[in-house]
Amino acid sequence: MKQQKACRSCRYVLEEGGDVCPVCGSNSFTTFWRGYTVIINAEASEIAQKMGITKAGKYALRLSR
Repeated sequence: MKQQKACRSCRYVLEEGGDVCPVCGSNSFTTFWRGYTVIINAEASEIAQKMGITKAGKYALRLSR
């Protein structure tokens, strides 16, 4: 399994290898993150609203470094 990394700006989790976050366009990532949530419908999700998420996807709950 490839190591996944999380965007430092929006917390979007992606497979290692991408250089630009597809959600926010940032190029700052970390491999040190814990827990995740999968957002299917950002408009109807209370968690997405509290986290400021506007697109469906997998997001890290906590970034470490």
